[in-house]
Amino acid sequence: MPPAWAFILLLVGISLWAGLNWKLNQLLALARATKETMMSALDDLTAQVTANTDTEASAVQAIQNIAAALAAAGTDPVKLAALQTQLKTSADALAAAIVANTPAA
Repeated sequence: MPPAWAFILLLVGISLWAGLNWKLNQLLALARATKETMMSALDDLTAQVTANTDTEASAVQAIQNIAAALAAAGTDPVKLAALQTQLKTSADALAAAIVANTPAA
């Protein structure tokens, strides 16, 4: 039969192991939660980058369309007046959309 101190040492070891196991499980749960939060943030960032890229491409296309329309109008005053009206209408709609979608300070 082993000495009594050996059983006490065994019980202390089991208790320490159980406490360590509990702490490791808590750390693992925290790491998993952090990973989920980071993945969600990365997904949100990826979506925003895509939206910005699409918007920037649309703006570039709009500028190219304006340049093409100016070239097509040449010096014809009627075509230039129609183009000016079209650009004013587009600018007003864009300004209204920006104001409508800008949060109050």
